[in-house]
Amino acid sequence: MIAEIGAFALILALAASVAQSGLSIVARIRRSPVLAAAGEGAALVAFLGVAVAFAALMHAFVGSDFSVANVTANSHSEKPLLYRVAGTWGSHEGSMLLWCLALTGYGAAAAILGRTLPQGLRTVAVATQGLIGVLFLAYTVFASNPLARLNPAPVEGRSLNPLLQDPALAFHPPFLYAGYVGLSVVFSLAIAALVEGRVDAAWARWVRPWALAAWSMLTAGIALGAFWAYYELGWGGWWFWDPVENASFMPWLVATALLHSAIVTEKRGALPGWSVFLALAAFSFSMLGAFLVRSGVLTSVHAFAVDPTRGVLLLMILGVSTGAGFLLFAWRAPSLAQGGVFAPVSRESALVLNNILLAAATATVLLGTLFPLIREAATGEAISVGPPYFNLTFTPLMAALMILLPAGPLLAWKRGDAQGVLQRLWIAALIALAAGVATIALVSPRHGWGRPAWRSASG
Repeated sequence: MIAEIGAFALILALAASVAQSGLSIVARIRRSPVLAAAGEGAALVAFLGVAVAFAALMHAFVGSDFSVANVTANSHSEKPLLYRVAGTWGSHEGSMLLWCLALTGYGAAAAILGRTLPQGLRTVAVATQGLIGVLFLAYTVFASNPLARLNPAPVEGRSLNPLLQDPALAFHPPFLYAGYVGLSVVFSLAIAALVEGRVDAAWARWVRPWALAAWSMLTAGIALGAFWAYYELGWGGWWFWDPVENASFMPWLVATALLHSAIVTEKRGALPGWSVFLALAAFSFSMLGAFLVRSGVLTSVHAFAVDPTRGVLLLMILGVSTGAGFLLFAWRAPSLAQGGVFAPVSRESALVLNNILLAAATATVLLGTLFPLIREAATGEAISVGPPYFNLTFTPLMAALMILLPAGPLLAWKRGDAQGVLQRLWIAALIALAAGVATIALVSPRHGWGRPAWRSASG
């Protein structure tokens, strides 16, 4: 009975998201505060509906209710409580429900906490969150129902992949999705700014807290996943360029660039178009990651699904959302204000260079992740792109970024003094150089400039 209540609540959440988007769109057209408030109320109802559905699924996992197909496929009555709880989001269906919980939660938070935004901007943002919610909730209800029943129910479940039964990985998805889906608010605010024709310092000031919250959660999620991979898979390093991990790393890189670009827009009114572009791209990469790990196109120990049919549906969601966002950007971008000017040596220039390096780094990761898929689709030949490619392309970009980072904050806005900055940093540079040389000497002089020592030790 509890599973049925959860399934009904999920359908109710879908209906509430439809109402949220519809009421908000009409409110924007008619400039009606009453309809806008109704749309915001529907956002809260949508979140409560998904929360009830998520609680029902967790109840089924904790109670080992094997009449629920998802529990049978991903749990076992003898599993510790932690992994029965984590089983809630350990499958494709459960993880999509977690995605919807985060999405509607951020939508409700944007409706409640966005009272300081201008009415039009807030209404369009809530409408956009509702439309995204409709797409993902419809996908979950009709193509990935996490509460479907089995009849007859088996006596025992099939458990979860033992490699995934780890404390770090148990907490990895909630943090990751809080970051992934948190970027949807940034996306919605970018759409609202384009619709309203308002991309200015105030808009950047509203965007930055949401971007920072999502970036922080995504950072924690990636760190937990990398830590798990380090000791569970025996990769021997903090990062192995696994395609699934790359899927979460790309939105992190774009969100990092957005945080820096938004500072320039907020403080100097410059780079408004680039900030909006990054806001759209950050959540687009999040949706790309959702497609990659659920479509079966990538092979990984912690890919969620190998179902091409559902993968096509996710690809359609990605195409509709991203396509609409960037078409709107292409239409409205020429009308955006250009912002202030600045000298080649200034804090703005340092942040622009920072963005260029991060964008190039994202492009290299995207190419290395997707090229094997493109090559196989075009020629039928399966190839793999591993650490040598990423070390050769990504590492130099990050090295240049690390050199730039200390100087950027010391430069003045609009026009900086490069010589003065270098004079202030030379002692720190010597200390960093000495620490680097000492580290190489301690690790292994023979392998310091080539293959790491842990590679030779592990064979």
